[in-house]
Amino acid sequence: MVSVTVSHPLPRDVVRPLPLRALLAALRGNALASFPKEAFTDDVVVQRFLGRRHIIVNRADGVRRVLVDNAANYVRAEAATRILRPMFGRGLFLSSGNDWREQRRTLAPGFAPRAVRLLAGHVADAMADLVEELRSNVGQPIDLLPKLQCLALEIIGRAMFSLDMKQYAPELRELIYGYAGGLGRPSLADFLMPLSIPSPADFARRRFRRRWRRLVESIIAERARRRGSESNAPRRDLFDVVAESTDATRDSVERLGDQVATIMVAGHETTASAMFWALYLLASHSAEQERLAAEATVFSLAPEDASETVTQLIATRAVVDEVLRLYPPAFVITRQAIRDDFVAGVPVPARSLVLIAPWTLHRHRRFWTDPDQFDPARFLPGAPEPPRFAYLPFGTGSRTCIGQPFALTELVLVLAMFTRNFSISLAPHQPISPVGLTTIQPDRPLPFVLLPRHAG
Repeated sequence: MVSVTVSHPLPRDVVRPLPLRALLAALRGNALASFPKEAFTDDVVVQRFLGRRHIIVNRADGVRRVLVDNAANYVRAEAATRILRPMFGRGLFLSSGNDWREQRRTLAPGFAPRAVRLLAGHVADAMADLVEELRSNVGQPIDLLPKLQCLALEIIGRAMFSLDMKQYAPELRELIYGYAGGLGRPSLADFLMPLSIPSPADFARRRFRRRWRRLVESIIAERARRRGSESNAPRRDLFDVVAESTDATRDSVERLGDQVATIMVAGHETTASAMFWALYLLASHSAEQERLAAEATVFSLAPEDASETVTQLIATRAVVDEVLRLYPPAFVITRQAIRDDFVAGVPVPARSLVLIAPWTLHRHRRFWTDPDQFDPARFLPGAPEPPRFAYLPFGTGSRTCIGQPFALTELVLVLAMFTRNFSISLAPHQPISPVGLTTIQPDRPLPFVLLPRHAG
Protein backbone atom coordinates (compact mmCIF):
# COMPACT_ATOMS: atom_id res chain seq x y z
CA MET A 1 0.00 0.00 0.00
CA VAL A 2 1.47 3.36 -1.02
CA SER A 3 0.44 7.00 -1.08
CA VAL A 4 1.53 9.01 -4.09
CA THR A 5 1.62 12.58 -5.29
CA VAL A 6 -0.76 13.70 -7.99
CA SER A 7 0.13 12.01 -11.25
CA HIS A 8 -0.47 13.54 -14.67
CA PRO A 9 -2.53 16.59 -13.63
CA LEU A 10 -2.87 17.32 -17.35
CA PRO A 11 -3.59 14.77 -20.10
CA ARG A 12 -0.42 13.11 -21.33
CA ASP A 13 -1.09 14.10 -24.93
CA VAL A 14 -1.43 17.92 -24.65
CA VAL A 15 0.38 19.46 -27.62
CA ARG A 16 0.69 22.74 -29.46
CA PRO A 17 -2.22 23.93 -31.69
CA LEU A 18 -3.70 20.84 -33.25
CA PRO A 19 -4.24 20.13 -36.95
CA LEU A 20 -7.80 19.23 -37.86
CA ARG A 21 -7.27 15.49 -37.86
CA ALA A 22 -5.63 15.48 -34.44
CA LEU A 23 -8.25 17.85 -33.05
CA LEU A 24 -11.11 15.60 -34.16
CA ALA A 25 -9.32 12.58 -32.70
CA ALA A 26 -8.91 14.43 -29.39
CA LEU A 27 -12.59 15.43 -29.29
CA ARG A 28 -13.62 11.81 -29.84
CA GLY A 29 -11.10 10.36 -27.40
CA ASN A 30 -10.27 12.96 -24.75
CA ALA A 31 -11.63 16.47 -25.17
CA LEU A 32 -9.08 17.83 -22.66
CA ALA A 33 -6.32 17.03 -25.13
CA SER A 34 -7.86 19.45 -27.64
CA PHE A 35 -6.63 22.43 -25.60
CA PRO A 36 -3.16 23.50 -26.79
CA LYS A 37 -0.46 24.57 -24.33
CA GLU A 38 -1.02 28.21 -25.26
CA ALA A 39 -4.52 27.98 -23.76
CA PHE A 40 -2.90 27.85 -20.29
CA THR A 41 -0.76 30.95 -20.83
CA ASP A 42 -2.42 33.26 -23.39
CA ASP A 43 -5.47 35.54 -23.23
CA VAL A 44 -6.93 34.22 -26.49
CA VAL A 45 -6.08 31.27 -28.72
CA VAL A 46 -7.49 31.32 -32.26
CA GLN A 47 -7.57 28.26 -34.49
CA ARG A 48 -9.43 27.24 -37.63
CA PHE A 49 -11.92 24.40 -37.27
CA LEU A 50 -13.86 23.12 -40.28
CA GLY A 51 -13.69 26.51 -41.98
CA ARG A 52 -14.74 28.47 -38.89
CA ARG A 53 -12.88 30.30 -36.17
CA HIS A 54 -12.38 28.28 -33.00
CA ILE A 55 -11.59 30.77 -30.22
CA ILE A 56 -10.54 29.92 -26.66
CA VAL A 57 -11.14 33.00 -24.48
CA ASN A 58 -9.34 33.40 -21.13
CA ARG A 59 -9.48 37.18 -20.69
CA ALA A 60 -11.98 38.48 -18.13
CA ASP A 61 -13.59 41.06 -20.42
CA GLY A 62 -13.96 38.41 -23.11
CA VAL A 63 -15.61 35.93 -20.76
CA ARG A 64 -17.96 38.64 -19.58
CA ARG A 65 -18.78 39.66 -23.14
CA VAL A 66 -19.75 36.12 -24.20
CA LEU A 67 -21.54 34.89 -21.06
CA VAL A 68 -22.98 38.10 -19.57
CA ASP A 69 -23.07 41.32 -21.58
CA ASN A 70 -23.81 39.90 -25.04
CA ALA A 71 -24.99 36.42 -24.08
CA ALA A 72 -27.97 36.62 -26.46
CA ASN A 73 -25.53 36.53 -29.39
CA TYR A 74 -24.01 33.22 -28.27
CA VAL A 75 -26.01 30.01 -28.45
CA ARG A 76 -25.11 26.43 -27.70
CA ALA A 77 -23.09 24.92 -30.54
CA GLU A 78 -25.16 22.77 -32.90
CA ALA A 79 -22.89 19.73 -32.47
CA ALA A 80 -23.31 19.89 -28.68
CA THR A 81 -27.09 20.15 -29.04
CA ARG A 82 -27.14 17.19 -31.43
CA ILE A 83 -25.17 15.02 -29.01
CA LEU A 84 -26.97 16.01 -25.80
CA ARG A 85 -30.53 16.16 -27.16
CA PRO A 86 -31.21 12.39 -26.96
CA MET A 87 -30.66 12.51 -23.20
CA PHE A 88 -31.87 15.99 -22.21
CA GLY A 89 -34.55 16.60 -24.85
CA ARG A 90 -36.18 19.98 -24.29
CA GLY A 91 -35.32 20.29 -20.60
CA LEU A 92 -33.67 23.28 -18.95
CA PHE A 93 -30.13 22.47 -20.09
CA LEU A 94 -30.84 22.70 -23.82
CA SER A 95 -33.65 25.25 -23.81
CA SER A 96 -33.13 28.91 -24.71
CA GLY A 97 -34.86 32.29 -24.84
CA ASN A 98 -38.29 32.66 -23.27
CA ASP A 99 -38.65 28.89 -22.97
CA TRP A 100 -35.49 28.72 -20.84
CA ARG A 101 -36.55 31.69 -18.69
CA GLU A 102 -39.93 30.10 -17.97
CA GLN A 103 -38.37 26.74 -17.11
CA ARG A 104 -35.80 28.39 -14.86
CA ARG A 105 -38.52 30.37 -13.07
CA THR A 106 -40.61 27.23 -12.55
CA LEU A 107 -37.69 25.21 -11.17
CA ALA A 108 -36.26 27.91 -8.89
CA PRO A 109 -38.39 26.97 -5.81
CA GLY A 110 -36.98 23.46 -5.94
CA PHE A 111 -33.47 24.81 -5.36
CA ALA A 112 -34.36 27.36 -2.67
CA PRO A 113 -32.65 27.25 0.77
CA ARG A 114 -35.39 25.09 2.28
CA ALA A 115 -34.91 22.47 -0.44
CA VAL A 116 -31.14 22.51 0.14
CA ARG A 117 -31.73 21.87 3.85
CA LEU A 118 -33.81 18.81 2.97
CA LEU A 119 -31.11 17.64 0.59
CA ALA A 120 -28.53 17.71 3.39
CA GLY A 121 -30.57 15.12 5.28
CA HIS A 122 -30.79 12.90 2.17
CA VAL A 123 -27.01 13.15 1.73
CA ALA A 124 -26.34 12.16 5.33
CA ASP A 125 -28.76 9.21 5.12
CA ALA A 126 -27.38 7.89 1.83
CA MET A 127 -23.77 8.37 2.91
CA ALA A 128 -24.42 6.54 6.18
CA ASP A 129 -25.67 3.57 4.15
CA LEU A 130 -22.54 3.65 1.98
CA VAL A 131 -20.27 3.84 5.04
CA GLU A 132 -21.82 0.66 6.39
CA GLU A 133 -21.40 -1.06 3.01
CA LEU A 134 -17.76 0.00 2.72
CA ARG A 135 -16.90 -1.29 6.20
CA SER A 136 -17.01 -4.81 4.73
CA ASN A 137 -14.20 -3.86 2.31
CA VAL A 138 -11.77 -2.20 4.71
CA GLY A 139 -8.13 -3.00 4.00
CA GLN A 140 -8.90 -4.34 0.50
CA PRO A 141 -8.35 -2.49 -2.78
CA ILE A 142 -11.65 -1.12 -4.07
CA ASP A 143 -12.67 0.90 -7.12
CA LEU A 144 -14.68 3.70 -5.55
CA LEU A 145 -15.87 5.40 -8.74
CA PRO A 146 -18.88 3.08 -9.33
CA LYS A 147 -19.76 3.39 -5.64
CA LEU A 148 -19.67 7.18 -5.88
CA GLN A 149 -21.79 7.20 -9.03
CA CYS A 150 -24.41 5.04 -7.31
CA LEU A 151 -24.24 7.26 -4.21
CA ALA A 152 -24.87 10.40 -6.26
CA LEU A 153 -27.75 8.67 -8.07
CA GLU A 154 -29.23 7.61 -4.73
CA ILE A 155 -29.02 11.15 -3.37
CA ILE A 156 -30.66 12.78 -6.38
CA GLY A 157 -33.26 10.01 -6.46
CA ARG A 158 -34.23 10.58 -2.83
CA ALA A 159 -34.26 14.36 -3.25
CA MET A 160 -36.24 14.29 -6.48
CA PHE A 161 -38.50 11.25 -6.20
CA SER A 162 -38.40 10.26 -2.50
CA LEU A 163 -37.40 6.84 -3.88
CA ASP A 164 -34.70 4.29 -3.17
CA MET A 165 -32.84 4.25 -6.50
CA LYS A 166 -30.88 1.01 -6.03
CA GLN A 167 -33.13 -0.98 -8.37
CA TYR A 168 -32.60 1.57 -11.14
CA ALA A 169 -28.91 2.38 -10.61
CA PRO A 170 -27.40 -0.40 -12.80
CA GLU A 171 -29.41 0.50 -15.90
CA LEU A 172 -29.04 4.25 -15.29
CA ARG A 173 -25.26 3.93 -15.02
CA GLU A 174 -25.13 1.69 -18.09
CA LEU A 175 -27.09 4.17 -20.19
CA ILE A 176 -25.47 7.38 -18.94
CA TYR A 177 -21.84 6.29 -18.99
CA GLY A 178 -22.22 4.04 -22.00
CA TYR A 179 -23.64 6.96 -23.97
CA ALA A 180 -20.85 9.30 -22.83
CA GLY A 181 -18.19 6.84 -23.97
CA GLY A 182 -19.86 5.98 -27.29
CA LEU A 183 -22.64 7.90 -29.02
CA GLY A 184 -21.82 10.97 -26.93
CA ARG A 185 -18.47 11.37 -28.67
CA PRO A 186 -18.72 13.62 -31.75
CA SER A 187 -17.92 12.51 -35.28
CA LEU A 188 -16.93 14.69 -38.24
CA ALA A 189 -20.51 14.45 -39.55
CA ASP A 190 -21.85 15.83 -36.26
CA PHE A 191 -19.89 19.03 -36.88
CA LEU A 192 -20.50 19.32 -40.62
CA MET A 193 -24.21 18.51 -40.99
CA PRO A 194 -26.97 21.02 -40.12
CA LEU A 195 -28.89 20.15 -36.98
CA SER A 196 -32.06 19.59 -39.02
CA ILE A 197 -30.41 16.74 -40.98
CA PRO A 198 -29.64 13.53 -39.07
CA SER A 199 -26.03 12.44 -38.95
CA PRO A 200 -25.28 8.69 -39.26
CA ALA A 201 -24.95 8.41 -35.47
CA ASP A 202 -28.29 10.13 -34.90
CA PHE A 203 -30.23 6.99 -35.84
CA ALA A 204 -28.50 5.07 -33.04
CA ARG A 205 -29.06 8.04 -30.74
CA ARG A 206 -32.79 7.85 -31.45
CA ARG A 207 -32.79 4.21 -30.37
CA PHE A 208 -30.93 5.23 -27.22
CA ARG A 209 -33.51 7.94 -26.53
CA ARG A 210 -36.41 5.48 -26.75
CA ARG A 211 -34.77 3.21 -24.17
CA TRP A 212 -33.76 6.16 -22.02
CA ARG A 213 -37.29 7.59 -22.04
CA ARG A 214 -38.79 4.24 -21.09
CA LEU A 215 -36.51 4.08 -18.05
CA VAL A 216 -37.25 7.67 -16.96
CA GLU A 217 -40.98 7.10 -17.38
CA SER A 218 -40.83 3.90 -15.34
CA ILE A 219 -39.17 5.82 -12.48
CA ILE A 220 -41.87 8.51 -12.65
CA ALA A 221 -44.56 5.81 -12.66
CA GLU A 222 -42.99 4.07 -9.66
CA ARG A 223 -43.01 7.33 -7.74
CA ALA A 224 -46.69 7.83 -8.56
CA ARG A 225 -47.51 4.33 -7.28
CA ARG A 226 -45.55 4.83 -4.06
CA ARG A 227 -47.06 8.24 -3.37
CA GLY A 228 -50.55 6.99 -4.10
CA SER A 229 -50.20 4.17 -1.57
CA GLU A 230 -48.97 6.36 1.30
CA SER A 231 -51.65 7.09 3.88
CA ASN A 232 -50.16 10.32 5.23
CA ALA A 233 -49.47 13.38 3.08
CA PRO A 234 -45.89 12.86 1.82
CA ARG A 235 -43.16 15.45 2.19
CA ARG A 236 -42.82 17.74 -0.80
CA ASP A 237 -39.88 16.86 -3.04
CA LEU A 238 -38.23 18.23 -6.17
CA PHE A 239 -40.50 16.25 -8.48
CA ASP A 240 -43.52 18.11 -7.06
CA VAL A 241 -41.92 21.40 -8.11
CA VAL A 242 -41.13 20.11 -11.61
CA ALA A 243 -44.58 18.58 -12.10
CA GLU A 244 -46.61 21.59 -10.96
CA SER A 245 -46.33 23.31 -14.32
CA THR A 246 -47.25 20.17 -16.27
CA ASP A 247 -50.71 19.47 -17.62
CA ALA A 248 -51.95 16.20 -19.09
CA THR A 249 -51.12 16.93 -22.73
CA ARG A 250 -48.69 14.60 -24.50
CA ASP A 251 -46.27 17.48 -25.11
CA SER A 252 -46.21 18.51 -21.45
CA VAL A 253 -45.74 14.94 -20.23
CA GLU A 254 -42.78 14.51 -22.57
CA ARG A 255 -41.35 17.82 -21.36
CA LEU A 256 -41.71 16.62 -17.77
CA GLY A 257 -39.67 13.53 -18.61
CA ASP A 258 -36.97 15.69 -20.21
CA GLN A 259 -36.84 17.92 -17.15
CA VAL A 260 -36.54 14.92 -14.84
CA ALA A 261 -33.78 13.45 -17.02
CA THR A 262 -31.89 16.74 -17.07
CA ILE A 263 -31.92 17.11 -13.29
CA MET A 264 -31.15 13.44 -12.72
CA VAL A 265 -28.12 13.34 -15.04
CA ALA A 266 -26.74 16.80 -14.33
CA GLY A 267 -27.45 16.39 -10.62
CA HIS A 268 -25.45 13.21 -10.20
CA GLU A 269 -22.81 12.86 -12.92
CA THR A 270 -20.99 16.10 -12.13
CA THR A 271 -20.99 15.52 -8.37
CA ALA A 272 -19.83 11.90 -8.74
CA SER A 273 -16.90 13.12 -10.84
CA ALA A 274 -15.98 15.74 -8.25
CA MET A 275 -16.27 13.18 -5.41
CA PHE A 276 -13.83 10.87 -7.17
CA TRP A 277 -11.19 13.54 -7.76
CA ALA A 278 -11.61 14.83 -4.21
CA LEU A 279 -10.92 11.40 -2.73
CA TYR A 280 -8.01 10.90 -5.13
CA LEU A 281 -6.43 14.16 -4.06
CA LEU A 282 -7.03 13.56 -0.35
CA ALA A 283 -5.56 10.05 -0.63
CA SER A 284 -2.50 11.65 -2.21
CA HIS A 285 -2.20 14.41 0.43
CA SER A 286 -2.41 12.89 3.89
CA ALA A 287 -2.00 16.19 5.80
CA GLU A 288 -5.09 17.68 4.12
CA GLN A 289 -7.01 14.47 4.75
CA GLU A 290 -6.15 14.53 8.46
CA ARG A 291 -7.22 18.18 8.68
CA LEU A 292 -10.64 17.30 7.27
CA ALA A 293 -10.99 14.27 9.54
CA ALA A 294 -10.25 16.41 12.59
CA GLU A 295 -12.76 19.04 11.50
CA ALA A 296 -15.47 16.44 10.89
CA THR A 297 -15.20 15.04 14.41
CA VAL A 298 -16.20 18.38 15.95
CA PHE A 299 -19.68 18.55 14.43
CA SER A 300 -22.73 16.31 14.19
CA LEU A 301 -23.22 14.73 10.78
CA ALA A 302 -26.57 13.17 11.65
CA PRO A 303 -29.33 13.78 9.05
CA GLU A 304 -31.23 16.16 11.33
CA ASP A 305 -28.10 18.29 11.91
CA ALA A 306 -26.46 18.09 8.47
CA SER A 307 -27.84 21.33 7.04
CA GLU A 308 -26.51 23.34 9.99
CA THR A 309 -23.18 21.54 10.03
CA VAL A 310 -22.35 22.05 6.36
CA THR A 311 -21.79 25.81 6.77
CA GLN A 312 -19.31 25.18 9.61
CA LEU A 313 -17.03 22.79 7.70
CA ILE A 314 -14.67 25.53 6.54
CA ALA A 315 -11.60 23.40 5.70
CA THR A 316 -13.78 20.84 3.92
CA ARG A 317 -15.40 23.55 1.80
CA ALA A 318 -11.94 24.87 0.87
CA VAL A 319 -10.97 21.39 -0.34
CA VAL A 320 -14.17 21.17 -2.39
CA ASP A 321 -13.45 24.55 -4.00
CA GLU A 322 -9.90 23.50 -4.85
CA VAL A 323 -11.07 20.17 -6.30
CA LEU A 324 -13.53 22.05 -8.51
CA ARG A 325 -10.67 24.28 -9.63
CA LEU A 326 -8.40 21.40 -10.64
CA TYR A 327 -11.06 19.07 -12.03
CA PRO A 328 -14.16 21.15 -12.92
CA PRO A 329 -16.83 18.62 -13.96
CA ALA A 330 -18.26 21.08 -16.52
CA PHE A 331 -14.84 21.67 -18.07
CA VAL A 332 -15.85 23.72 -21.12
CA ILE A 333 -18.68 26.03 -22.19
CA THR A 334 -19.01 26.09 -25.99
CA ARG A 335 -20.96 28.81 -27.74
CA GLN A 336 -21.61 29.66 -31.38
CA ALA A 337 -21.85 33.30 -32.46
CA ILE A 338 -25.08 34.29 -34.18
CA ARG A 339 -23.77 37.63 -35.49
CA ASP A 340 -20.33 39.18 -35.94
CA ASP A 341 -18.83 40.41 -32.69
CA PHE A 342 -15.55 41.57 -31.15
CA VAL A 343 -14.30 39.72 -28.05
CA ALA A 344 -11.10 40.28 -26.05
CA GLY A 345 -9.55 42.23 -28.91
CA VAL A 346 -10.35 39.54 -31.49
CA PRO A 347 -12.99 39.67 -34.25
CA VAL A 348 -15.58 36.90 -33.94
CA PRO A 349 -17.36 36.27 -37.25
CA ALA A 350 -20.85 34.80 -37.19
CA ARG A 351 -20.88 31.00 -36.68
CA SER A 352 -17.49 31.07 -34.95
CA LEU A 353 -17.11 28.67 -32.03
CA VAL A 354 -16.16 30.41 -28.78
CA LEU A 355 -14.90 28.32 -25.87
CA ILE A 356 -14.93 29.48 -22.26
CA ALA A 357 -13.08 26.64 -20.57
CA PRO A 358 -12.86 26.30 -16.78
CA TRP A 359 -10.26 23.64 -17.54
CA THR A 360 -7.88 26.30 -18.89
CA LEU A 361 -9.04 29.23 -16.75
CA HIS A 362 -8.54 27.25 -13.52
CA ARG A 363 -4.98 26.24 -14.50
CA HIS A 364 -3.96 29.43 -16.27
CA ARG A 365 -0.39 30.51 -15.45
CA ARG A 366 -1.34 34.18 -15.21
CA PHE A 367 -4.20 33.74 -12.73
CA TRP A 368 -2.85 31.16 -10.29
CA THR A 369 0.39 30.48 -8.43
CA ASP A 370 1.52 26.88 -9.02
CA PRO A 371 -1.73 26.22 -10.88
CA ASP A 372 -1.29 22.43 -11.14
CA GLN A 373 -0.73 22.00 -7.38
CA PHE A 374 -3.45 20.95 -4.95
CA ASP A 375 -3.59 23.79 -2.41
CA PRO A 376 -6.92 24.25 -0.59
CA ALA A 377 -5.48 27.23 1.32
CA ARG A 378 -6.31 29.28 -1.80
CA PHE A 379 -9.96 29.18 -0.65
CA LEU A 380 -9.66 29.52 3.12
CA PRO A 381 -11.07 32.67 4.76
CA GLY A 382 -8.63 35.55 4.38
CA ALA A 383 -7.03 34.23 1.18
CA PRO A 384 -7.06 36.58 -1.84
CA GLU A 385 -10.13 36.25 -4.04
CA PRO A 386 -9.53 34.56 -7.43
CA PRO A 387 -9.36 37.01 -10.33
CA ARG A 388 -12.72 37.95 -11.80
CA PHE A 389 -13.98 35.26 -14.22
CA ALA A 390 -10.93 33.04 -13.55
CA TYR A 391 -12.91 30.59 -11.41
CA LEU A 392 -16.13 29.29 -12.98
CA PRO A 393 -16.94 25.77 -11.73
CA PHE A 394 -20.66 26.50 -12.14
CA GLY A 395 -20.49 28.93 -15.04
CA THR A 396 -21.50 32.57 -14.75
CA GLY A 397 -24.17 34.98 -15.92
CA SER A 398 -27.86 34.18 -16.17
CA ARG A 399 -27.14 30.52 -16.95
CA THR A 400 -25.12 29.84 -13.81
CA CYS A 401 -25.87 26.25 -12.76
CA ILE A 402 -29.17 26.23 -10.84
CA GLY A 403 -27.97 23.22 -8.84
CA GLN A 404 -24.87 24.92 -7.39
CA PRO A 405 -26.18 24.98 -3.77
CA PHE A 406 -27.14 21.29 -4.06
CA ALA A 407 -23.73 20.28 -5.41
CA LEU A 408 -21.72 22.16 -2.78
CA THR A 409 -23.84 20.82 0.09
CA GLU A 410 -23.51 17.27 -1.22
CA LEU A 411 -19.76 17.43 -1.78
CA VAL A 412 -18.96 18.99 1.59
CA LEU A 413 -21.02 16.43 3.53
CA VAL A 414 -19.73 13.43 1.56
CA LEU A 415 -16.09 14.42 2.13
CA ALA A 416 -16.71 15.09 5.81
CA MET A 417 -18.33 11.69 6.33
CA PHE A 418 -15.69 9.85 4.30
CA THR A 419 -12.76 11.37 6.18
CA ARG A 420 -14.49 11.02 9.55
CA ASN A 421 -15.04 7.29 9.03
CA PHE A 422 -12.08 6.18 6.93
CA SER A 423 -8.40 6.78 6.38
CA ILE A 424 -8.14 6.88 2.59
CA SER A 425 -5.07 5.80 0.63
CA LEU A 426 -4.23 4.42 -2.78
CA ALA A 427 -3.14 0.88 -3.56
CA PRO A 428 -0.21 0.48 -6.00
CA HIS A 429 -1.47 1.57 -9.40
CA GLN A 430 -0.59 2.73 -12.87
CA PRO A 431 -0.52 6.55 -13.20
CA ILE A 432 -3.93 7.90 -14.09
CA SER A 433 -4.82 10.75 -16.40
CA PRO A 434 -8.03 12.82 -16.65
CA VAL A 435 -10.24 12.24 -19.68
CA GLY A 436 -12.79 14.78 -20.84
CA LEU A 437 -16.06 13.08 -21.77
CA THR A 438 -19.34 14.56 -20.54
CA THR A 439 -17.44 15.21 -17.31
CA ILE A 440 -13.80 14.59 -16.32
CA GLN A 441 -13.21 10.90 -15.68
CA PRO A 442 -10.06 8.87 -14.88
CA ASP A 443 -8.62 6.99 -17.84
CA ARG A 444 -8.50 3.70 -15.89
CA PRO A 445 -9.89 2.27 -12.64
CA LEU A 446 -8.06 3.42 -9.54
CA PRO A 447 -7.81 1.16 -6.46
CA PHE A 448 -8.38 2.88 -3.12
CA VAL A 449 -7.76 1.35 0.30
CA LEU A 450 -10.00 2.33 3.23
CA LEU A 451 -9.11 1.78 6.88
CA PRO A 452 -11.60 2.55 9.67
CA ARG A 453 -10.92 5.56 11.89
CA HIS A 454 -13.65 5.03 14.48
CA ALA A 455 -17.34 4.32 14.67
CA GLY A 456 -18.05 7.88 13.39
